[in-house]
Amino acid sequence: MRRGGRRDTRAACGPIDRRDAMRVLFIHSEEDHYSVEKPLEGHERMQFGISYISSLLKKHGHETRLVVPTRENGHIVAGHVRDFDPGLICFTSVYTGFEFMTEVARELKDDFGDRFMLIGGPHASLMPGDCLDGPFDGVCVGEGEYATLELVAQLEDGGRPSGIPNMILKNASGVEVNEPRPFLADLDTLPFPDREMWLPWMSNVYSRPSVLLGRGCPFQCTYCCNHALARLAGGKYVRLRSPENVVEEILDLKSAYPYMSEVYLEVETLGFNQEWAIRLCGLLEEMNRDLEIPVAFGSNLRVTPRSDYEELFEAFKRCGFRFINIGLESGSDRVRREVLKRNYSNRDIIDAVASAKRHGLEVGMYNLIGIPGETRKDFSETVKVTRACQPDWFLLSVFYPYPGTELHGKCQEQ
Repeated sequence: MRRGGRRDTRAACGPIDRRDAMRVLFIHSEEDHYSVEKPLEGHERMQFGISYISSLLKKHGHETRLVVPTRENGHIVAGHVRDFDPGLICFTSVYTGFEFMTEVARELKDDFGDRFMLIGGPHASLMPGDCLDGPFDGVCVGEGEYATLELVAQLEDGGRPSGIPNMILKNASGVEVNEPRPFLADLDTLPFPDREMWLPWMSNVYSRPSVLLGRGCPFQCTYCCNHALARLAGGKYVRLRSPENVVEEILDLKSAYPYMSEVYLEVETLGFNQEWAIRLCGLLEEMNRDLEIPVAFGSNLRVTPRSDYEELFEAFKRCGFRFINIGLESGSDRVRREVLKRNYSNRDIIDAVASAKRHGLEVGMYNLIGIPGETRKDFSETVKVTRACQPDWFLLSVFYPYPGTELHGKCQEQ
């Protein structure tokens, strides 16, 4: 079955003869860019979504390239299209960058109208309707690895793409909305993300890299898009890679960068599954014993009510953790409970930070200002709790209502 239905994707996802390879150009933009010529300061600014899609396409014989324009030099994209001659151009964007990505795509459409233009990423997944009136030929909703691989296979066949799960496609008769495919169950089956594509756009290629530990978040914070993304497909949304697979990737990075001394372990919270985290720490400890230059680590921890982190922090310290980041967000119990849906007490936060420091870990703290309904008194509580914790550093962010999230809806109501 094709239109709007599921096809058998096994043939499309099998190995591809290099003689049938397609060139795929990815376009990503940095709003807070380091410089116009080198927009990314270092490896931590690498975007994982298109990196995994690119690595899977390369594994199947296709050729990929990345362009990272800024608002000052969006015109450079056309030159890369002429030079690389891609059959597929993939855009990714958050909401605040969507207007710029649309402008770039519209200019390309005038000169390269025969190239298929696909947009994906958080905004396209949450608000696909915003993308259908523009120059894009298709919208990828949700995870894009196998959806993009199938799209490439159909484009190689020469026909108009159709029937690809996770894709909304324009065709002669209108718009084809296809069903979602389940969230990818086994993340270990993916090749490691394509880091090479980012190097030409990076100011410091020897900076600290990030390694993604898993996908999804078990919490329902109203300002975050995870609660909305979790509803896009069936299957398990919160998934972790095997500790063995994570260590393998770190060793792969170590072979490319022998002097690498620190890695950021990117995950929504490393405390979600403490048994899994402690097993990972054990393997990292073993890995470091064999390295001439051991690797230090940092990661995120979401504090939960009345949790004991002593065993976890002890494991962190043994395997080489230097720091953890903890999200306080607001020091007001009312704001956390009624507005953000973050159910922990100030005492939970203070105790977790104290425990981390007892184990020799540095602590960074995330704070948020400008939350709907927040008063001066509420924010003074944030200052008070942060002072009580005495973090080694903190990051103060200004709330932005992200379309598709629960708190965006509340902002519209108000």
